[in-house]
Amino acid sequence: MTLRDDAHDVLSRWEAPDPQQQRLRGLYLDHLVARPDAMSRACHPDHLTASVLIVSADHTRVLLTLHHIIKRWLQTGGHCEAGDATLVDAALREGREESGIHDLVVDPVPVLLSRHEVPSCGPIRPSHHLDVQYVAVAAADAQEVISDESDDLAWFGVDDLPVDTDQSVRDLIAAATTRLRGTPSPAQPAGSR
Repeated sequence: MTLRDDAHDVLSRWEAPDPQQQRLRGLYLDHLVARPDAMSRACHPDHLTASVLIVSADHTRVLLTLHHIIKRWLQTGGHCEAGDATLVDAALREGREESGIHDLVVDPVPVLLSRHEVPSCGPIRPSHHLDVQYVAVAAADAQEVISDESDDLAWFGVDDLPVDTDQSVRDLIAAATTRLRGTPSPAQPAGSR
């Protein structure tokens, strides 16, 4: 199964939480059918990406990265790569690379979809990331390390985010914390990858 096949399978089975998310799901699936290169950053003007919101073991804080180009606090994530077998693998790889935390338990079911314009991704404007967003829980003793892709990396209380945090990030945090209610701690093997 290719990464594109996995993305199509994941999005076909995914239950959108509302009509707006259902519309995005349809847009993503149409893009996957129309574009053999839909998973590649070379696909212009739009392509699928994967991100993961990293949540503390006690579910009270989120790890956000201050993106070096956009200059905003965001979840970890980015472009899919040839070595990614699945969308969730791409999200987990991005989370590990951008946070330095390797002990993450990821929920394999997407939390939300986010179509957002990106200012510096390819020659055609406007261009968009069709982001598939996941949630992962870090171990209690996790130590983050700033990557070259970030200006900063910091933990924030889910109710104490930077004032200028984008609404899409706030929506992801709300959906992720709702998803995590009642889930096992990272010490549990369920859902780990």
